Amino acid sequence: MTTTLGAQAGFVTLWVILVSCAVKVAVQLEFGKHAISTGETSLLAFNKLPGPKFRGVSWSLWIWFVVKTIQLIQYGGIVGGVALALNLAFPAVGVGVWACVAGVSASLLVSRGKYRFIERTAIFLTATFSLFTVFCVAMLQLTPYQVSLADLAGGLTFQLPVAAIGIAVAAFGLTGVSADEITSYPYWCIEKGYAAWTGPRDGSAEWARRAKGWIRVMYYDAALSMIIYTLATAAFYVLGAAVLHGSGEIPAGNEMISTLSQMYTETIGPGAMGIFLAGAVIVLFSTLFVACASGTRMFTDAFAQCGFLDYADEATRTRWFRVLAWLLPAAWTGLYLTLQAPLLMVAAGGVAIAMLLLMVVFAAYVFRYHRLAPELQPGKAYDVLLWVSIVAIVGVGVRSAAALL
Repeated sequence: MTTTLGAQAGFVTLWVILVSCAVKVAVQLEFGKHAISTGETSLLAFNKLPGPKFRGVSWSLWIWFVVKTIQLIQYGGIVGGVALALNLAFPAVGVGVWACVAGVSASLLVSRGKYRFIERTAIFLTATFSLFTVFCVAMLQLTPYQVSLADLAGGLTFQLPVAAIGIAVAAFGLTGVSADEITSYPYWCIEKGYAAWTGPRDGSAEWARRAKGWIRVMYYDAALSMIIYTLATAAFYVLGAAVLHGSGEIPAGNEMISTLSQMYTETIGPGAMGIFLAGAVIVLFSTLFVACASGTRMFTDAFAQCGFLDYADEATRTRWFRVLAWLLPAAWTGLYLTLQAPLLMVAAGGVAIAMLLLMVVFAAYVFRYHRLAPELQPGKAYDVLLWVSIVAIVGVGVRSAAALL
């Protein structure tokens, strides 16, 4: 989405990417603090939000179900991206076969809980590919696609061409930390992070000290992460704006991956194709892996909120994780094989996630002002940042709607 937005609009919408990467962090932190303070998962917290309920389930949870159902299409598009990249690398095997391989591989890894190896491998390879992309941006200056300061300044004027609105909204929804990632964040905080190390709130001074300490670490982690992914995301955007927009190439259909590869081959040379394909497979497959791991947890929790199971029962919870680890990738793969339009599929999920972001912002407001433990109240500077995030997220939504009128 980042690169396609650059290819379609040129540098003029660079601001969408920068704002998207910067403004969601405070909302993410509010979800993390809520998990530390209460020990509640996101969907349990959603089910307690103010507002009407239908069949005992909060309106917010029903909205989540609708968005997550649409998002199945998005991950189908990512399965397609993996399959197309593998087909370019190994054309003797058909795209449909590679799509099945991608889906089954994600299921096997998640159902068996093989996290540590995949996490470490994905981190290393994704970091390498991202650094290579940044290097390609630097190398642009030695090509006919060189970028000027005027080009970059033109991307900070807050213009939003009507033709680019759909892709811009999708990119805003997916870049930085998306609403889906913000929602899944507390599960990892509880299962293997800050909330687990803090422990249940017992009203003691020792608990408050631990909670404040881990919240402080979380702040540093989130800030450093924001700097890293903003630079990497901006690099992908600049390549799209400089190379693809400059040559009039827009990624689309099953030619998406081959079109994207031109950013690297036009900058470094034909030899960059192998590096691009390897990087594309790693980045896209690691996205599938994480989405499958978090999706099993969130869907299981959602079904628990509807009364189908007890999420607190570890054996039951683990059984549902394993079943969903096969069902979700099967649905993604089936959708890709049916639709075979990976870019449009990812865009559809991105728009849905962008809409979910508004509900996530509302939840963050409730967490901060109505549910946060008194001993964890932040300072005024943090509240200013939170409100900047809220206003910016709502403002982009209003700006997009206004551009359509």
